[in-house]
Amino acid sequence: MVSSPHEALHRIFQEDPALFVRAVKSIGITFDAPVSAGPLPTDLTENRPLERRVDTLLRLDTEDGASFLLAVESQSAPDPKKPASWAYYASYLHAKYRLPPVLLVVCADRRTAAWASRQVDIGPPQWRSLTVRPLVLGPDSLPVIRSSEEAARDIPLTILSAALHRRDPGAGAILKALGTALKDLSADDEKTASKFTVYMEQGLGTTPAANLWRQIMAADLSFFQSETAQNLRAEGREEGRTAGRAEDILLLLDRRGLKVSEEERARIVGCGDLETLGVWFTRAITASAAAELFVPGDA
Repeated sequence: MVSSPHEALHRIFQEDPALFVRAVKSIGITFDAPVSAGPLPTDLTENRPLERRVDTLLRLDTEDGASFLLAVESQSAPDPKKPASWAYYASYLHAKYRLPPVLLVVCADRRTAAWASRQVDIGPPQWRSLTVRPLVLGPDSLPVIRSSEEAARDIPLTILSAALHRRDPGAGAILKALGTALKDLSADDEKTASKFTVYMEQGLGTTPAANLWRQIMAADLSFFQSETAQNLRAEGREEGRTAGRAEDILLLLDRRGLKVSEEERARIVGCGDLETLGVWFTRAITASAAAELFVPGDA
């Protein structure tokens, strides 16, 4: 199950790979719709200590026989180290799979989206050997979907739109439209509707829109009564608690001025055990480095 807003922004592309084509069309970029898609390993680590992982990696095959790789990154804040990582991802994927890679960066923050949209040239001024130019989806990339009819036509795109607009006044309109669309969907496919409900809740994080979504679920989505739906709700609540505790740990380390590597951050965010996260939080209060949170024997 998806466990944080960060994950939700890229996991939705795993649920519906063709969403990429529909989403970037709104910013004037056209790709042929894929006729097949399959997940690839997200571990881009070489045989050396440095570990690099892309959030989501898919191979998309189009009707005309063309194929390309889609690497999706969810970015919550500007990070000066990221362009170098993105350049590595693109070149490594091209070398490994011999397919053209497309890097999609998804941001729920306008400042971050503007930063990620910048073209980065790598090399001396006389000759740039490599250019990093990701496609970026941010709050201004997708329209506010206000009608349940429009939401029903493309529920994954509506979820992505709501996640990207979660801090905007228009978020409420999208969520209400989505709630109605999911209620209609449940009549034919309750399991899928329940799954999308959880994706949406996690994609909203701790914003006020998340509270509104819970109210909508309590009122309009009370029709989910099956054991499957109840289990999904329970899993969603549990993952919400672990995601919140992980965010607390990262915030505490940040406020104490301790640097957290990408590997350490991924380990904290990826931990689904509340007891372990509680131990790490306690250690974060006095630790002199983030690495001190993880001692031999920990999960």
